Amino acid sequence: MAGRPIYLDYNATTPVDPEVVAAMVPSLEREFGNPSSTHAYGRPARAALEAARDRVAGLLHAGAGRIVFTGSGSEADALAIRGAVLANRRPGRRPHVITQATEHPAVLAACRDLEELHGAEIAVLPVGPDGLVDPLAVADAITDDTLLVTVMHANNETGTIQPIAEIAAAAHERGVLVHCDAAQSTGKIIVDVAELGVDLLTVVGHKMYAPKGISALYVRDGVALRPLVGGGGQEGGLRAGTENVPYAVGLGRAAEVAAAALEAGETRRLTALRDRLEAGLKARLPGWVHLNGHRTRRLPNTLNVRIDGMRALTLLDDVAVLAASAGSACHAGEDAPSPVLTAMGIPADEAMTAVRLSLGRWSTEAEVDAAAAAIAAAVPGRSVRR
Repeated sequence: MAGRPIYLDYNATTPVDPEVVAAMVPSLEREFGNPSSTHAYGRPARAALEAARDRVAGLLHAGAGRIVFTGSGSEADALAIRGAVLANRRPGRRPHVITQATEHPAVLAACRDLEELHGAEIAVLPVGPDGLVDPLAVADAITDDTLLVTVMHANNETGTIQPIAEIAAAAHERGVLVHCDAAQSTGKIIVDVAELGVDLLTVVGHKMYAPKGISALYVRDGVALRPLVGGGGQEGGLRAGTENVPYAVGLGRAAEVAAAALEAGETRRLTALRDRLEAGLKARLPGWVHLNGHRTRRLPNTLNVRIDGMRALTLLDDVAVLAASAGSACHAGEDAPSPVLTAMGIPADEAMTAVRLSLGRWSTEAEVDAAAAAIAAAVPGRSVRR
C-alpha cells in the first residue's frame, strides 16, 4: 500500500495476506478437482478442504464441533440464527429469540426474517452508554419459548467487547442456544469457543486477511441446524453446493497466520498503536475528541471518536491522505447517524461527527502519527498544537 492513502479501515476489510495468496495457488492451478469426487483429482481437493477446516478450528480452540464453510459472514449468521430456530422450534409454540440493539445488520435481518416468515418473537435488548448489554437483562428476557440468544463478540463500529461468557452461562442455565458473531474479534484477540461457552460462532475471512467470499460457522457438537440451501449434502448437509476449495484454503492459512501473530503479541502491538493514535488526536485537538464505546472492553485496533463540530463525512472527504469510515462500512456514504451510536444514547447530531479508525497488520507508528496530524489539520477553528 506504499504511495497510497493511509489505510485505517481494517474493520471494513483487510488486504489479503501474501501468505494466504500463496497457499491458494495450488488449489487454483493443480488441485482443481471436485472435493466430492473420489478419483485422483478429487482426493487432493478434499484433503486441502479438510486441512483448512482443521486450521480454522485450531484458531478457535474448537476441539469439538464442526466448521461449516459459507460464502459470507451474513450467510453464516443467517444459517446460525434461522437454522437453529427452525431446527429446534416446538409444535404449536411461538419461537422466541433474544438479541441486542447494536448487532450487525446481518444478525438483525436474520431475526426479522424469522419474525416475518415464521412468526418468531424477537426481543431486542438495549445497551448502555458504553455499548454493553447487561447479562442480567439477557437472563431476565429468557422465556420458556426462547430458543436462541445471538449477541456479537465485538462491535464493528466501536470495538466494544460484549460479556459473552456471562451471557452464555445465563442462557445455558435455561437450555437456550447461543450464537456469537465474532467477525471483528477473530484474529485480533484470542477467541476460544469453549471459554466463551457459545454453541455457534461466525468467522469472516475478509476481516482476517483472507479473500472476500469465504467465511465459516462453528457449530458445537449436538447442535441441530436446518440448512438455508439444500441439495448435494456438502458441508455435512448444512450448505449445498460444491465447496470453494481455494478460498477455504485461504481462510485456513489466514487462521494459521493469525494464530501465530496472536502468540507473537499482535494484540499488544495493535493496542499500543490505537492508544498512540488517540493520544495524538487529543494532543492536537485538546478537549474536542470524545471516545465512543467502552474505554477498556474494546478491540485493540479500533478507535471510534467524535470530534466536536466536524461532520465525519466532511472530514474524511477533506483528508485525502486517509482511508477510514464514518461509522460502519455497511452504511458508508449515508448521511445519517449510526444506529449503533444512537442506540448508545449519543444524540444524532453528535453521532454525525463520529469517525472509525481501525488498524491492522501493516499499520505503523509513522502512519498513526501522520493520520493524527492530518485529521487535526482538517478541523477548522480549533486550537491545534503542532
